[in-house]
Amino acid sequence: MGEAAEGRWSSPRRTHFVLVHGLGGGAWCWYKLRALMESSGYSVSCIDLKSSGKDPTSADSVLCFDEYNKPLMDLLASLHETEQVILVGHSAGGLSLTQAMREFAGKIRAAVFVTATMLRSGFCTDQDVKDGVPDLSEFGDDVYDAGFGLGLHKPPTSAIVKREFQRQILYQMSHLEDSTLAAMLLKPGPILAIQAARFADENLVIDTVPRVFIKAVHDNVLRLEQQEAMIRRWPPAETYTLECDHSPFFSATLPLYGLLVKVAATF
Repeated sequence: MGEAAEGRWSSPRRTHFVLVHGLGGGAWCWYKLRALMESSGYSVSCIDLKSSGKDPTSADSVLCFDEYNKPLMDLLASLHETEQVILVGHSAGGLSLTQAMREFAGKIRAAVFVTATMLRSGFCTDQDVKDGVPDLSEFGDDVYDAGFGLGLHKPPTSAIVKREFQRQILYQMSHLEDSTLAAMLLKPGPILAIQAARFADENLVIDTVPRVFIKAVHDNVLRLEQQEAMIRRWPPAETYTLECDHSPFFSATLPLYGLLVKVAATF
């Protein structure tokens, strides 16, 4: 096959995906998707953000978004100047993508928001908070275990959904084996750092990166109406829909894989 044809059909060996987890998750979230993608010949990097996954840092000590997102920024900085990757972010990982797009637009072929926080400037306005912050009030007032690294009279520095609520909130359509694994690996996330994610709006280079949003119809964390509100406010190049819960890497692995392959072929 000639060079022009290879480029047109996006040969897997030329495509590098970087997968970014949400709050409390880790590189482990993507294990099923990574297996599919690597067996098809794609290059895949799954990172642990600060305090997440195998990173030993306490979430209660991570107080700013720059520190939390540094592993992703370091990975992108290490790429050769001519290499481009497809970024895929889940949930709060969308904020990580947004910061990366501002700093490394030339290294990002496309950014895929998988039922993820897609706010152009982060949490700058009340509307940003309304659209991008999970509202779990229907599950009661005692859903989270919080950490108070700055003292009990200060705002919480970390949070994790209590184990007894995790399946019905995060994984209600996922296989029991996957939600059991997740319960063993999920960690408190640095909620104060996430809430501090705000980006200077004058950076226009961010709009040169094609964006794709993948909606999750049955998401109990980032509600469908929130997803659609963010899409209206900052329209992506493409929007797709999955009949899944908040964790499509478990509950809709094959359809998600198919959409990512489509993104690689399109952009």
